[in-house]
Amino acid sequence: MKFGVTIAPRVTDWKLFVDLEAMGYDAAWAADSQMLYSDCYAVLALAAANTSRIRLGTGVSVAGVRLAPVTAHSIATINKLAPGRTFLGIGTGHTAMRVMGKDPVKAGAFRDYLRVLRALLHGQEVDYALADGERTDIRFLHAERGFIDVEHPVPIYVAADGPLALKTAGAYGDGRVCSHNQTKVRLQKSLETMQEGAKAVGRTLPSDFHTAALSYACVLRPGERMTADRVIDEIGPMAAATLHYWWELYQKDGDTSTVAHRCRNLWDEYLAFTEKMATPPAKRYQQVHLGHCAFLPAEERRFITEDLIRSTGGLVGTPDEIIAMLREREAMGLNEITLLPAMDQARSNLEEFADKVIARY
Repeated sequence: MKFGVTIAPRVTDWKLFVDLEAMGYDAAWAADSQMLYSDCYAVLALAAANTSRIRLGTGVSVAGVRLAPVTAHSIATINKLAPGRTFLGIGTGHTAMRVMGKDPVKAGAFRDYLRVLRALLHGQEVDYALADGERTDIRFLHAERGFIDVEHPVPIYVAADGPLALKTAGAYGDGRVCSHNQTKVRLQKSLETMQEGAKAVGRTLPSDFHTAALSYACVLRPGERMTADRVIDEIGPMAAATLHYWWELYQKDGDTSTVAHRCRNLWDEYLAFTEKMATPPAKRYQQVHLGHCAFLPAEERRFITEDLIRSTGGLVGTPDEIIAMLREREAMGLNEITLLPAMDQARSNLEEFADKVIARY
């Protein structure tokens, strides 16, 4: 099992990446959400120039806010600073798009996006169409002059859950990113769907196909409750993000199928809470996403319950309990766990996890 960290990037706090390397983490993922955080590529450039071992990448970049050639160019630029230890996490934008009141990128457009992206990152020429639909051939012209690096491979890790996105991940990805709370049956089904996608383009998934899961963690101290103030301070923003996700699906078409059974009452309370927000309904997505994965608004603390933590796969427990959870996930086929703590408590949270869990794993 590899251990990564997903960071809500703040450009003035780029030294956190250096600290993570010293703590022994394997990878650092910079979240990409243009209305919420600093630019992920700017922060990654600073991190790449000041580290030597830790793997660096996006967690995850958003297809809807950058053209495919721009994303390829940005990550290939980081790869010039950190050759061979750069990766690209990429998704359709369930947060970055919805925080602007827009839908994530559609499956067909996402598939073509990854086709172009993969070709460019392998130094190939590829046909590409802008919004006008006219296709032209494009390639990087000056790679050999040191502007970018496409000689060292940049693995593409695709955030995918639905069948079409999973097939795209199999066709053009080198790995997949999911949430930590997925069951063994669901993980196996997802792998089969990705294998179908690979086969459709004459490809076989490599044996080192990467499987990463986004989660959060807090090591409990003797006698400490799962919902103690310190714990909520450290993991509250990530736990609350699931409520944001459920809310977005509900707003779209009334879908509540993803709401965990043990959180149904909590969901009803949260929905009533959002309906009383001061923000007009047409712009409520802005208030709902306030603090998303970075900090927890005071009025949302009451929603961080044990049921929500357990339902969202939070690694909250004693060191032995967390190690047991990780062993179970590794046996299910996961290669990497990436943790996303609250920004203000990130260093202490991650240092304690490194000392109490990683050092013993």
